[in-house]
Amino acid sequence: MESIKKEFIINEKIREKEVRVIANDGSQLGIMATREAQKIADENELDLVMISPTAKPPVCKIMNLGKYIYEQSKKEKEAKKNQKVTVLKEIRCSLTIEENDIAIKAKNARKFLLDGDKVKITVRFKGREAQLGHMGLKILENFVSKLEDVCVVEKPAKQEGRNMYMIIGPKKA
Repeated sequence: MESIKKEFIINEKIREKEVRVIANDGSQLGIMATREAQKIADENELDLVMISPTAKPPVCKIMNLGKYIYEQSKKEKEAKKNQKVTVLKEIRCSLTIEENDIAIKAKNARKFLLDGDKVKITVRFKGREAQLGHMGLKILENFVSKLEDVCVVEKPAKQEGRNMYMIIGPKKA
């Protein structure tokens, strides 16, 4: 909350001679001397807050700063709550993986996809296996064929060094 307070120039910290003043209810009070605006704010037991320092003359609003900061933090929390964070889960396979193992890993990938996460399927090559890219591609295609009903290929198979990977995401309803 302290970090939000520092962003505002308030009350006696306003160094301008004249400011455009907006009342607490949103109505324009016009351009007046800063002292006069501060006096009005003090009479109403509110703060004079500079909301647009770059305007000519700067715009100040008479409001309860604590209440305003509280409202802003509530809005930010609500916005964060509504955000969906997509997570990238990785499943690794080797070139010598058996069919049953692919089925088990595909079952785990299905859980991730149904939770709304993306899945990166990686086939690792050891030693001279790196020349057998076509076999790695077959493994990835086999893996995706087991998940066709719940996934969409977001990035097709690509080989990078000793790894070949593919990224799949959940199917949109």
